Amino acid sequence: MFKSEVVGDLKAASHSGANGDADSEPEYYSGRKEEVDRETKSKAYALCREFLSGTWKIISEEDFQISIVSGGLSNLLYLCSLPSCVQCLGEEPRQVVLRVYGAILQGAESLVLESVMFALLAERALGPRLYGVFPEGRLEQYLPSCCLVTEQLSVPELSAEIAAKMACFHGMVMPFNKEPKWLFQTIDRYMDRVLGLKFLRSAHVNKFNRLMKYNLEAELDNLRTLLTATASPVVFCHNDVQEGNILLLNVQGPSPAGRLMLIDFEYSSYNYRGFDLGNHFCEWMYDYTHDQWPFFKANMENYPTREQQLHFIRSYLSESGGYAEAVDPEGRAKIEEQMITEANRYALASHFLWGLWSIIQAKISTIEFGYMDYAQSRFDTYFKQKKLFT
Repeated sequence: MFKSEVVGDLKAASHSGANGDADSEPEYYSGRKEEVDRETKSKAYALCREFLSGTWKIISEEDFQISIVSGGLSNLLYLCSLPSCVQCLGEEPRQVVLRVYGAILQGAESLVLESVMFALLAERALGPRLYGVFPEGRLEQYLPSCCLVTEQLSVPELSAEIAAKMACFHGMVMPFNKEPKWLFQTIDRYMDRVLGLKFLRSAHVNKFNRLMKYNLEAELDNLRTLLTATASPVVFCHNDVQEGNILLLNVQGPSPAGRLMLIDFEYSSYNYRGFDLGNHFCEWMYDYTHDQWPFFKANMENYPTREQQLHFIRSYLSESGGYAEAVDPEGRAKIEEQMITEANRYALASHFLWGLWSIIQAKISTIEFGYMDYAQSRFDTYFKQKKLFT
């Protein structure tokens, strides 16, 4: 298995984090790692030789090129390339993305399902091509593109395009279990694991104890009751539509329409539509590009306004045919209001799920990120937004 290396030594002194949290401690002297270590390069070289054809099988390890792709809180991403001076022998790609699974909490069965899903989406031109699958990760098509950044989620043209992509995703019929078990089965599994965690570092212990004061078990019962009373159709959901999982493709033309592609399907499953909507709205508040500890910034003020939510929902409904049974303005407005309620209530489930996920990551992940700080932010926002949405 690949492992990311911790950069620098742990600090003992207490400092304020990027969000001004007095309980937050920087964990590393420097920012994120930028160089690929020799062992990782050798393993990546061997994988490309094994799964790719043509020139990949004959270049030397010295000529093999690899660099770190920014982003990814669950996985490690690398760009593997042939040197520019080497010609391809056939139709082999010149560049591929190597995805190495980090501390994935979905289990081995989910990784198999994701690989099947990835291949199906590629066949339908809804995702990158799949070049290789192995226990530690996979090799994917490299698409000249850039991931969106948080600020772009609120750009009206891009928001409408994201809504349309989400509607297309929800309209797919996939060969997986159609029961909406994923959300609460995942939350319950995470909760059981969180309750059994023991942290050793004083900073983690203090933050963990602070989170446990919320009485999360009782709060989960309240959330379950609320969502049981909230109508939401079951569709095939992405479950992680955040800016880092949305590619802006480098294609010709001045308009962004048709240039977006959803990627990273490790959490995709049949689920309640409201979770995909609410989870995406939550991501407007979180910027993961901050280059110093804790490597994110949170701003609750950036949660989409009512008008921004309506803009997204109307684009979604236009793409999905959701207005079909409402020809008059009053009927359309009723559908929109129901979706706003649905999305905002399920946004609470997003905070709860990723908050628990992040506590576990703080214990097991080697990726450089302030997971415990992020968990605190998600639960703090959960309780603030609960007062607004319920």
